[in-house]
Amino acid sequence: MAEEKEGILFIILGILMMGLRVNGELRNGFYSFSCPKAESIVRKTVESYWKTDPTIAAGLLRLHFHDCFVQGCDGSVLISGGLAERNALPNIGLRGFQVIEDAKAELEAECPGVVSCADILALAARDAIDLSNGPSWPVPTGRRDGRVSSKSQAENLPSPLESIAVHKEKFAQKGLDEQDLVTLLGAHTIGQTDCLFFRYRLHNFTTTGNSDPTINPSFLTELKALCPKDGDATKRVALDKDSQFKFDLSFFNNIRDGNGVLESDQRLWSDDSTRSILQKFISPLRGLLGLRFDYNFRKSMIKMSSIEVKTGTQGEIRRKCSRFN
Repeated sequence: MAEEKEGILFIILGILMMGLRVNGELRNGFYSFSCPKAESIVRKTVESYWKTDPTIAAGLLRLHFHDCFVQGCDGSVLISGGLAERNALPNIGLRGFQVIEDAKAELEAECPGVVSCADILALAARDAIDLSNGPSWPVPTGRRDGRVSSKSQAENLPSPLESIAVHKEKFAQKGLDEQDLVTLLGAHTIGQTDCLFFRYRLHNFTTTGNSDPTINPSFLTELKALCPKDGDATKRVALDKDSQFKFDLSFFNNIRDGNGVLESDQRLWSDDSTRSILQKFISPLRGLLGLRFDYNFRKSMIKMSSIEVKTGTQGEIRRKCSRFN
């Protein structure tokens, strides 16, 4: 009888341990026991927004990226307030905050104080890509929410005005290599940007009053019509002129053809190492001698979403994503 009780206790302890972090790391199925419906609730929320506005997919992905590059993937970008991260200049135009708040509200009703906002954001980004005809992947979870959100710390996010060399350095500081850089920028296949971030290329490149000579002439005409010199700087333009709602290789083909909207995107073609990676993605032999974009995107997203995560007793589990507890 004693042995039987000991066996039952061992099983119970084993089940409980499955819900704990292993060595402070993230793991797949972290909420399997503590909140079994967690991932389905996030998916349902994202899908409800995506059905009425497919552009929200790019918004959620950008939100996750900007979060991870400042203090790690800890939901700090979700905090509201004048001096908070989300109000930094590089974060102008970030979207998807309400999607995360709605998912959080449902999760708090289902399992209070269990699922972090940082995990919700990571799951929402995955679901957004999947809904956009892109790959899906198991998202390791177990992140905790940060207790700091600083506008000044977000000023050093990768900028479309910076050189490829600077981007390589900033990605390397986060443990991401050149292949991760090209792969993750490939998410611009469903992205959008404001005229503010590229209009100088059309009307006053290098303060000469001319246009960027690397822009395909016919595409330059299109862009000038979309973003006239004195037009609305907040007007949003697709980063993939051919299929902005579909996650595919069109963005890379556009870069090859001089149809990149952001200067930093187009510069992928002028740098030897990044051009080589890009060519492997669009090669007819991709998957054999080339690279599979969908497969590599999965790997790079898991890698990125693990940047400087807070686990264990670090941080907190916010009750509301826009404010600290």
